[in-house]
Amino acid sequence: MKTMEWIGIAAGVLTAASMLPQLIKVIKEKHVEDLSVMMLLILIAGLGLWVVYGFMRNDAPLIYTNMFSVAVNSALVFFRIKYSRKKIV
Repeated sequence: MKTMEWIGIAAGVLTAASMLPQLIKVIKEKHVEDLSVMMLLILIAGLGLWVVYGFMRNDAPLIYTNMFSVAVNSALVFFRIKYSRKKIV
């Protein structure tokens, strides 16, 4: 595998994992008032487009890392709605 491919895989894994600490914190503390649903929805839409782009390029690392990111951020939206004490919008 070329160096460029390893850099791309590393970037994808780190990006995908970036929201895991936030998700873990939300699950433990059940405090979600500071999470912006709109930001998460925009991010999920962008990540979804990266997945589509990955399929168009037949690029498995691009597809899998962004699908994982969609799942993590979707979980954050779910918990934001579930644990919210105030109006979301």
